[in-house]
Amino acid sequence: MLDTLALSPDIDALMNDIGRKAKAAARPLSFASTEAKNRALNAMADTILANKAEILAENSKDLKDIEGTETLASFVDRLTLNDKRVAEMAEGLRAIAALADPVGEVIAAWDRPNGLQIERVRTPLGVIGVIFESRPNVTADAGALCLKAGNSVILRCGSDSRRSSQAIHACLVEGLKAAGLPEHAIQLVPVTDRAAVGAMLRGLDGAIDVIVPRGGKSLVARVQNEARVPVFAHLEGLCHIYVDGSADIEMAKKIVVNAKMRRTGICGAAETLLVDGAAIGTHLTPLLEVLTEAGCEVRASPTVLKVSPGLKPATEEDWSTEYLDAIISVAVVDGISGAIAHIQTYSSNHTEAVIAEDPDVVARFFTEVDSAILLHNASTQFADGGEFGMGAEIGIATGKMHARGPVGVEQLTSFKYRVHGAGQTRP
Repeated sequence: MLDTLALSPDIDALMNDIGRKAKAAARPLSFASTEAKNRALNAMADTILANKAEILAENSKDLKDIEGTETLASFVDRLTLNDKRVAEMAEGLRAIAALADPVGEVIAAWDRPNGLQIERVRTPLGVIGVIFESRPNVTADAGALCLKAGNSVILRCGSDSRRSSQAIHACLVEGLKAAGLPEHAIQLVPVTDRAAVGAMLRGLDGAIDVIVPRGGKSLVARVQNEARVPVFAHLEGLCHIYVDGSADIEMAKKIVVNAKMRRTGICGAAETLLVDGAAIGTHLTPLLEVLTEAGCEVRASPTVLKVSPGLKPATEEDWSTEYLDAIISVAVVDGISGAIAHIQTYSSNHTEAVIAEDPDVVARFFTEVDSAILLHNASTQFADGGEFGMGAEIGIATGKMHARGPVGVEQLTSFKYRVHGAGQTRP
């Protein structure tokens, strides 16, 4: 279907129709029972597992399309599905079903001197547009999270993952039908024309309440520049690890290699390593050795080059580059103050980690570094909604309005006030 519709002559009409259907589905979904939503999510998981062979077959076609192109290994990794990843997708759906339903939760309640009783209560956002590239699993994650939070969602995948995403989306629709929920609650844009993205950014005639982009820097920048509706976004994951002189070196080696090399193409992968100048003689060389042994290219500051002159010199551009590859920039800094100064200069405010045993160092790092996620003695690759117990996440928001960090079910809600009176009038 995606191939035949890819040349649709009237994108705006198609997209506005999708918007109307999403808006119509959003109202009954906003007060759908927790039981119905969970039944749909579990049915989706069952259907994905039952259709694993078809999903993998469609994914193999997507992968074949990029054969022979100059595609980064990290991009191929994000696009690739296998038995394990399909199973994880289904597990993620069940994990979201197991979460508490945020809709209707009383966030706060208080009484006024005049007897009014006031409650702040979570409500769905409405219609969410999700624009993403290369990761077909986002189809399931985003669809499920929006559903659990009582929102309808319009998904626009990249052309690279269109077959995989369509196969997964079909399973989600079957789950909605099984639970008696509106099948247009989760829609996948059936065209690859970029004009569809533009239509979503314009809001589909008022249908879309918020846009969530998940992809490369150029996509997210376009969304932030052109969107006429609110956006939950981050431009890039320029993540840092600071290894303090008080750090346990064996722990530091393990964490640094995992943070960089576990999956180099995810936004939580470490891109810069900062080492305390007081620990040059004890920590720097062992860290450089484990990184190079793991197959990571090191781009070194002048001070690092004095210790290990065979490394590639880092340029100014390296400190602000999200490699998404087996490359890391390494610098020596003047303790925690130097680390904080470097992070403030170059960070994208996504995720930073400190490896230290000195509680004062940790306290300063947590207090003074202003990124969405801060970790102590743990890998930056834990910057993930699933690892936070959120079931999954649509993305990591690095802004400061409404949502910050992993965007899960709670972040996909707003709130309203309920005020109970007993005949009060205002004097």
